Amino acid sequence: METKLTGKVVAVAGASSGIGKAIALVLAKQGAKVVLGARRAEQLEGVVAEIQSAGGEAMYVVTDVRSRADLLNLVKQSCDHFGRLDVIVNNAGVAPLSRIDAVDVEGWEAMIDINLKGVLYGMAAAIPVFQKQQSGHIVNIISTSGLKLSPTMGVYAATKNAVRTLTEAFRQESDGKIRITGISPGVVNTELAQSIQESKTRDSIQALMDTMALSPESIANAVSFAIGQPAEVEIGDITIRPSVQN
Repeated sequence: METKLTGKVVAVAGASSGIGKAIALVLAKQGAKVVLGARRAEQLEGVVAEIQSAGGEAMYVVTDVRSRADLLNLVKQSCDHFGRLDVIVNNAGVAPLSRIDAVDVEGWEAMIDINLKGVLYGMAAAIPVFQKQQSGHIVNIISTSGLKLSPTMGVYAATKNAVRTLTEAFRQESDGKIRITGISPGVVNTELAQSIQESKTRDSIQALMDTMALSPESIANAVSFAIGQPAEVEIGDITIRPSVQN
């Protein structure tokens, strides 16, 4: 049965687990052809196999979003294999949360390189293809952390708010042929807590995930909704969080 996504080619960065994996699975089930990018080849192979066993079309490209060349290759491989690219989902992210006065400069740099520069590299790779096609859709996965600040999340929220700003800026600059959507998830059941070194913060985040977290599929459904709209409709911003989250 055809859906609004049937035949769309979608590249997903950060697709080996969590939200990215769910996006790939949900979109493939709805008829999209998906190209998975992430660093962990074994996990990517598993997701592709799961999609193909269900009758979907998928491939993967090992991708480190800290490398502009890797994202250029992700887009190139998508176009070479499927003939075009309709959507890029910039989802890769890390959250080595800590207080600013802990001065975890390495953690800061990781968040800037992956959460912010990785999104910019993804956009830079896809925009020329979309300009040539005169169509395309960028989806940036942001976070509610930038909407409500709390201790230990300062730098993480700063990177996410930077993405929020550049997403809105591009929306204003675009003539409508390239659409852009920012999606800000709240607490979602992912591997996010595992990247937190400080045990008290890690346990606190994990406790939230254990008690109120949404499934990653909830975010994937929001992506599907945004990219399934008619060409003249742009969903600019979606905030999706557990109903009990403050």
